[in-house]
Amino acid sequence: MQAEQEAQFQEFVRARWSHLVRTAYLLTGDAHHAEDLTQTALAKAYRSWRRVARSDSPEAYLRRMLVTCNSDRFRKRRVAESLTPTPPERAGSDDAVSRADERGALLTALAGLPPKQRAVVVMRYWEDLSEAEVAEVLGCSPGTVKSQAAKGLAKLRTYPGLAQVMDAPARGRTPSGQGGVR
Repeated sequence: MQAEQEAQFQEFVRARWSHLVRTAYLLTGDAHHAEDLTQTALAKAYRSWRRVARSDSPEAYLRRMLVTCNSDRFRKRRVAESLTPTPPERAGSDDAVSRADERGALLTALAGLPPKQRAVVVMRYWEDLSEAEVAEVLGCSPGTVKSQAAKGLAKLRTYPGLAQVMDAPARGRTPSGQGGVR
């Protein structure tokens, strides 16, 4: 790799590392797996950086690599994952604790989705990508993205821990349980 391309790759990694690790974490549900997954994808991207850099969106290219590497992880060995129900606690206010509880419930619910549904839900609703962008990243049709998103959201709605968090009074619900302004 030429010095200019090396510098371009290093700048890309510095700028996008935390975003890529966050996406990987949402795909894997584990911080250590997320870092390993991100490093694996970046190592593959480094080897073909000229092609990646020439793409319309190197970040989208890397997202696709994350999804593919995550799928490869399941193909290589069938190991049951044991995800923790909540992320590590952090010192802070009660509001921060309730947000951590909500996030923990969401991450646990996401971990219960099949890998493709999880990838679609993460990219569509957490990463805020359009259906077309998700379809491009996953290499499928927009219709598949829509159906996987619908199935994933339906499954998330039935998850009891998530429903309890979302029905909490602190979410702006009126005493009757209906949302909106009184």
